[in-house]
Amino acid sequence: MYKPLIYVAVVFFLTGCQEKTVADLIVTNANIITVDESFSSADAFAVADGKFLAVGSEKDILSEYQTKNRVDAGGKTIVPGLIDGHCHFYNLGIFMQKVDLVGTKSYKEVLDRVVEFQKDGKSDFIIGRGWDQNDWDNKEYPTRKELDRLFPETPVALTRIDGHAMLANKAALDLAGINGETKIEGGEILIQGGKPTGVLVDNAMNLVEAVIPTPDRDTNIKSLMDAQQKCFSLGLTTVSDAGLGQEVIELIDSLQKAQSLKMRVYAMVSATKENLDHYLSAGTIKTDRLNVSSFKVYADGALGSRGAVLKESYSDRENHFGAMVTPLETLGQIASRLSKSDFQMNTHAIGDSANAFVLKTYAQNLKSQTNRRWRIEHAQVVSPDDFLYFTEILPSIQPTHATSDMYWAEDRLGAERIKGAYAFKELLDINGRVVLGTDFPVEKVDPMLTFYAAVARQDLNGYPEGGFQIENGLSREETLKGMTIWAAYGNFEEKEKGSIEPGKFADFVILDKNIMEIDIDDVPETKVLDTYLGGEKVY
Repeated sequence: MYKPLIYVAVVFFLTGCQEKTVADLIVTNANIITVDESFSSADAFAVADGKFLAVGSEKDILSEYQTKNRVDAGGKTIVPGLIDGHCHFYNLGIFMQKVDLVGTKSYKEVLDRVVEFQKDGKSDFIIGRGWDQNDWDNKEYPTRKELDRLFPETPVALTRIDGHAMLANKAALDLAGINGETKIEGGEILIQGGKPTGVLVDNAMNLVEAVIPTPDRDTNIKSLMDAQQKCFSLGLTTVSDAGLGQEVIELIDSLQKAQSLKMRVYAMVSATKENLDHYLSAGTIKTDRLNVSSFKVYADGALGSRGAVLKESYSDRENHFGAMVTPLETLGQIASRLSKSDFQMNTHAIGDSANAFVLKTYAQNLKSQTNRRWRIEHAQVVSPDDFLYFTEILPSIQPTHATSDMYWAEDRLGAERIKGAYAFKELLDINGRVVLGTDFPVEKVDPMLTFYAAVARQDLNGYPEGGFQIENGLSREETLKGMTIWAAYGNFEEKEKGSIEPGKFADFVILDKNIMEIDIDDVPETKVLDTYLGGEKVY
């Protein structure tokens, strides 16, 4: 009668002595928002070989796994590594080496910053970026007059915050061969009294950019490393860089292989003829940290510089419709080539006319092809009849554009057309997913600002009360998905990142607040405490 009791005791003893699986890292006592299919929560996970081993309750994890590296999260919120679905990672680094003009409230402040930057005479060609005349009392474009006086011999090129307009002084214009007779397709050289004012829009900027000294390898490396540190500090573990050339892509690849650049990069190749010929012949590239399988194409310019192409004239500039950056025929040819390849096509389209043309071009070239995930980058102004095209085409949108542009967007578009602008919820309802990003350095890098703008539809001053066209705001769950799993989907990477699940890369972020529950106005103040990439603490 005692044998069964002895058997139970022996089984219990042997079971209790079973060796636990060794993990590289175990995180416990956490509020883990997994962003899995059911948007479930957990309080612990184990990591090995750079990937999540198991996710669940602390009791279950500790009963199955052991480690020498255990992190007590102190009850803090953990979310998947954040993904910026549309940004300019390399350009952010380059921008950090230039005159920072972001936030200037007047042209005088722009000039003051340039003078301060150049006080030691450190640059033979002064480059800056970030001004926005819409933030000034005088919202007219500046002219080069003061720049000519301050820098009569040193070329100066100051790019507008959206990257679609530039102010250049006479020295820079002369170097580029620009005068009152110069013509350019897909852009504009503003003229006053028969002479260039110094403002160049869209393709006209290329003339000056062609004479700006090319950054050397050391500058490029420093730029990439500076951008990485900035992004890690804000919880970004993957960046989708919208427009890179072969040289920078190869540098990123070499730095990643040397383990100095750890950031995961989804590199959209700039769709120049040379790049198209090279990569369509060479094929896609896919490693754990680098994905080269898409091309970035420009349809039109930006709304702020009136380069976006509209079906009807701008409301604040009679008989002006914007300008296509890439000719319609060329766009069609690129779409045709890419439809026969493994590459994704991601096209910048801002105005309703540009969106309509690109959407219809996609539809004509893809026809019966499925799951190509071709994207419209920005999808900023869409006509009512064109929204349905987004059933198959993925919207890649930037919530902070809405809150930055709302002060002047209706002036450009008028009261009726503005209703189809920044329509994030409508795009989500039609497609089922939206890819969220920032377009940094056009906007600030901080993903918490993306989250706040998507949900509250307000700027940091709480304007406008109730939110800008709040019916197109996203829920918190939708927003976090757009910054994680849906952004991964947009890059064909949802099986390896974007959620905290076994088998995926152990990319995660520890926050000081629970962004799913705190007052939405407190989200912009939320800080990243730690950033992990592949189970390694990188910030």
